[in-house]
Amino acid sequence: MMTERKEITSSGWIAPRSGVNDRVPYEHQKKAMECMNRINADTDFSTLVVLPTGGGKTYTAALWLLHNAIDRHKKVLWMAHRQLLLDQAAEAFQDYAYAETIPHISGFRYRIVSGSGNHGRAIDIRPDDDLLIVSKDSIGRNLSALDEWLSGEEELFLVVDEAHHSTAKTYRRVIDYVRSKVPHVKLIGLTATPFRTAEEEQGLLGKIYTDGVKNDMVVHNDVGITYQISLKDLISRRILAKPVFESYQTDEQYGQDLGLEAWESIQHLDTLPEDVARKIAESIPRNRLIVDTYKKGQAKYGQTIVFAVDVNHAIALNTQFRKAGIASDYVVSSIRDAATGVTVSREDNERKEQAYRNGKLQVLINVNILTEGVDFPKTGTVFLARPTVSTILMTQMVGRALRGPAAGGTDTAYIVSFVDDWDEHIAWVNPESLFDGNNEFSDDMAERIQREIRMISLSKIEEFASMLDSSIDTTALEKVPFTQRIPVGMYAFSYLEENGMDLSCQVMVYNSTAEAYRQMMEDLPALFTAFGATEEYLPKNVLKEMERQCRNTYFCGEMIPPYSADDVMRILKYYAQYEAAPAFYTFDHIDRSRLDVEIIAKHIWDEDMGRRKMAEYLDSLWAQGDDNLLRLFFGRKSYFMDQVDIEVRKLAHPDLYEEKHVTYDTKALEDLPLYEIGKLDPQREKDLRDGAFAKAQTPQGTYRCACCGMESASRIPFQVDHILPMNKGGKSVPENLQILCRSCNGRKGDQ
Repeated sequence: MMTERKEITSSGWIAPRSGVNDRVPYEHQKKAMECMNRINADTDFSTLVVLPTGGGKTYTAALWLLHNAIDRHKKVLWMAHRQLLLDQAAEAFQDYAYAETIPHISGFRYRIVSGSGNHGRAIDIRPDDDLLIVSKDSIGRNLSALDEWLSGEEELFLVVDEAHHSTAKTYRRVIDYVRSKVPHVKLIGLTATPFRTAEEEQGLLGKIYTDGVKNDMVVHNDVGITYQISLKDLISRRILAKPVFESYQTDEQYGQDLGLEAWESIQHLDTLPEDVARKIAESIPRNRLIVDTYKKGQAKYGQTIVFAVDVNHAIALNTQFRKAGIASDYVVSSIRDAATGVTVSREDNERKEQAYRNGKLQVLINVNILTEGVDFPKTGTVFLARPTVSTILMTQMVGRALRGPAAGGTDTAYIVSFVDDWDEHIAWVNPESLFDGNNEFSDDMAERIQREIRMISLSKIEEFASMLDSSIDTTALEKVPFTQRIPVGMYAFSYLEENGMDLSCQVMVYNSTAEAYRQMMEDLPALFTAFGATEEYLPKNVLKEMERQCRNTYFCGEMIPPYSADDVMRILKYYAQYEAAPAFYTFDHIDRSRLDVEIIAKHIWDEDMGRRKMAEYLDSLWAQGDDNLLRLFFGRKSYFMDQVDIEVRKLAHPDLYEEKHVTYDTKALEDLPLYEIGKLDPQREKDLRDGAFAKAQTPQGTYRCACCGMESASRIPFQVDHILPMNKGGKSVPENLQILCRSCNGRKGDQ
């Protein structure tokens, strides 16, 4: 009886392709390969190759490795954290394995290993595999699966894709393991994120990658870069288009009714729940905004790819575009959509793609199909009509428009986002964050300021929306001078979820929270030591405990605008993986007076404008030129008008905003736990906590546990405790408070 066999694409034999590779490397790619040739003369090395988004890092690395490793019978271990990256790497090796590149071999074996059902498992690895393309977690959990494959190897090429993540503990563990098995490891990190050359900014990355090429000479124990080119250089060479970012607020709210299951589906799987996707697809105002935006800017946008939520959304948008007289169509990744029953053949997709390529279509709407591997050089714009939490997916979407004139593309790439209100529950990727640190594609300070204000604006949507909602009391926020509600800077970083999802975060920092965040960042090592937290992915209960400790130590007391517990947990997740605090970016160069609605309100008040004159004046401010910072900051005119109204009301009726000196019943407060006191009187809670620490301070300035005597210069290992427990009649008063280390407090709680 014959065993039925099925063809699998995750492993196999690649024979050299005949003919000539018609993809000719650009000068920067040739230079990168020349520099790699220089460092490859060493028996081992660890180095970075830095090419910006759209610069062809996967193509460059695969082509070089085919000729310098595979063709010379040297094994290659390629690691990444996402299935999409693994598939792209495998395609690159398959597509460019021409006989002219690998002339000395008859072919080579490859294997993809990950947790995906489309890929193999670590147990499938064979000693005769020449190229292993693996997810870092699959191999990190099964390191011994490499033993037989590595046995007897004297030299190995180890590649880390998206190498700015290679300081994560799993990557480091794999690197160390391979080095323990192979005498000569050639470690190559690929990244689009620039490597900071200041020694104090290199951190762990600078310890992993220590070799490079400088002035055409190989250098060791220095900045570990073999080749680096900036986005600005590739734009000036016209290889890449200059990205121009626009965003439009949809006035749609989707975050209010999200349950835990829906939140986790989005945050961990990048999948919108069906009911939310349906609301987005069926929103007539949202779809009209998308179509009207294109119609108004059609001359500059040119050929445009629209990324839709699902098939329903693609069909709805296509109908609206056609009604507006715009030549459009849609393509989908699924052959038959389960919800609509719509059947689309591959031939239909290819026919529509060709019509777009030939210029017969101006707009091509798609669902999960044009993110990579499809060539549309004349695309000048992408419309991001679907949100994503994945920086990899966002990179693919943005990359559809980045081809410059020298590559058959356009001078300018318009990246247009349509932004909904999610109540700040979701860490959606802002496309501009892809270019953090490498966005000096213009020397114009005005453009840099506009980029930063757009990022701030996205963080303010919920605040402005809540102030328009009469059911929400925002009096405390309204009292604060407006310029204090403009962030002074942000922590910008990305980290990985356990399933490989890459999340990008921007944590806005205000005058009210700046010192608390600074102290927390300094104490992160002590915090993790106190909790014994060594895992790369913190358990939920530990994460929540650590956030509560940070809140009690740094963020208690009145802070307006307040800190966000979610932001602190994201910072903790980042530190758990990289053992470093995220980078802080200041907004010092933003002229806050240009955004200060207090000044506008004062002018209206001093000129005694009536409603008509006031409306005309505000209309004129809103309608000012393209560099209008007010429009960038507020996003919606209604938000701007409402904030001005609040400031005018403060001038007209100052009594509404006077401090109400309420004396709380001391007995009632002292019967409450500290955390509950903080909800009623944040400053009282802070004073009680500070007082407990002041009592426990030694002459040397350290703090001492009242039970075991353990001392520390940081507050982080300690918790404020009631000497007589509240369940036995103890009060939240200074004389009944002490500090205990976490161990002693835990033991006391168990008694």
